[in-house]
Amino acid sequence: KQTLSQNLWNRFFKYSDRILAFLEHPDIPFDNNQAERDIRMTKVKQKVSGTFRSEKGAESFCQIRSFISTMKKQKQSVLQAISQVIETGTVPWNSTTS
Repeated sequence: KQTLSQNLWNRFFKYSDRILAFLEHPDIPFDNNQAERDIRMTKVKQKVSGTFRSEKGAESFCQIRSFISTMKKQKQSVLQAISQVIETGTVPWNSTTS
């Protein structure tokens, strides 16, 4: 069995291109804090409510939170985006991101 430091070194060597990608691509964050922030609201909801009443309710909550998070990341108005979905049934994707 390898030591913890040997495992860490092996993993770094194997994935160094991914681990250090942020050095070559400034648009890539060097941490995963955004992913943690994205799931935080779900954990808060779960803590306050104890649980979701149904699987469908949990799925709906996650879809809505994902939509809101995406609109914020694309610097779009969340209220306008929700209004567009309700009025037209279409999702206002930012044409500058693909």
